[in-house]
Amino acid sequence: MARLSIIGSALMFLTASAVLPLRADDEILPINSRLISHFKVGSDQTRFGAFEFVGGLELSSPSAALGAMSAIRLSADRQSFLGVMDTGFWYAGRFERGPNGQLIGIADFSVSPILDAEGESSKQKWRVDAEGMAVRGDEVLVSFERRSRVDVYPAKAPGSSIPLGSLPVQIPLEELRNNRGLEAIMVAPEASPLSGEVVAVSEKSLNASGDIYAAVLTGPSKGVFFVKRHAPYDVTDGDFLPNGDLLLLERRFSIAEGIGMRIRRIDGSRLGPGNLVDGEVVLEADFGEQIDNMEGLDVSTDDAGQIFVTLVSDDNHSILQRNLMLEFRYLGDDK
Repeated sequence: MARLSIIGSALMFLTASAVLPLRADDEILPINSRLISHFKVGSDQTRFGAFEFVGGLELSSPSAALGAMSAIRLSADRQSFLGVMDTGFWYAGRFERGPNGQLIGIADFSVSPILDAEGESSKQKWRVDAEGMAVRGDEVLVSFERRSRVDVYPAKAPGSSIPLGSLPVQIPLEELRNNRGLEAIMVAPEASPLSGEVVAVSEKSLNASGDIYAAVLTGPSKGVFFVKRHAPYDVTDGDFLPNGDLLLLERRFSIAEGIGMRIRRIDGSRLGPGNLVDGEVVLEADFGEQIDNMEGLDVSTDDAGQIFVTLVSDDNHSILQRNLMLEFRYLGDDK
């Protein structure tokens, strides 16, 4: 993969919950965007459970640097984004939107290596397998799956910075399975039961009962809890709704049935040490819809208070897979 550097103050943040545009000083990747106007193949249906499909994009580029997107976070104005790739890179860019706010293109897309504590990048995936990302005040938190850790980067310039430190994972490291470890990381809203604390969920690190290891990483409620696993689905990402409930993105794959995805809504008041949590499925899709290997989920809110969910896929740098960005309006009850 091409090594593209981001120099100096690459990010700016306006609020504690907002990622603002990333500026690449040397190179912007050329991005081709194909509009996805319907989520269900061959249908103009727009309502899917608790979601209304707003629009989407299939991204491609002559640059090999595009791909492997595993997490995304939007700015407060919903016009720009920052994310991580599981190959050890940051990515960022700006949305182009139509008159109704629907996605119509991507601009200023840039990529930069994630640096370790020694200021080095790596091509060894076990060292840089970044799977989750969250914003906490003036910090960006990144969870890594194989060399399990949660590193903290300065929000003003993560692309040119080494970690400021790391958060205690809480989950015993021997319980985090290779390539099934920390997958999702998110920060609870201030106006919620966990009030700004950090939560992490593993992909498929299971206890003796077959349930998924997860943890509150910070605050008075820190400690291990478990998420009920419903095979064959595994966790790929998550984010909090404004009221503090958690949306978990999950994926399944088999040669016989192909790929599928779903989103579960977890009661935020149940997240805490020793608890086993579960929740209703609020969206489910397979290859009858416009999905691929869906890895990233972000919750954002517009000026009118409407809640949106943005999904991204990881193409694994395979010609058989796609880089997708999908956007939905969330219509579920705000309980």
